[in-house]
Amino acid sequence: MQPRPTSNQELEFLLHLAQHGPLTATALWEELGSSHGLARTTVLTVLERLRRKGHVARRRHDGVYVYRALEGHVDTMRRSVGQFVDRALGGSISPFAAYLSERSDVSEEELDQLNRAVRALSERKRRTS
Repeated sequence: MQPRPTSNQELEFLLHLAQHGPLTATALWEELGSSHGLARTTVLTVLERLRRKGHVARRRHDGVYVYRALEGHVDTMRRSVGQFVDRALGGSISPFAAYLSERSDVSEEELDQLNRAVRALSERKRRTS
């Protein structure tokens, strides 16, 4: 089953956990929550929401829960972009492509990545046609 969508705050915590975890709620609060002015209990609430939505697992270690993301950072980003396209753009990538075509601050590496993605899409389309 696909994990349920995340809020912006949940996504920020999930990405941090995917990149730096596993972490306790206190460690996540120290690394991220306190700089956002959040109470430790708020961080715990966000972690529990992420767990109920199927993004995070926890295990008890020395009497404290340790949380870990169920997907890696790259997979979390990919799924989040997909959710954004589905929710905000109605499933159409055309507005996203138009936005990218108007950006002037695209690095050479990003441009190479975009070109590879277009080639891969074209190849996949040819094979399924």
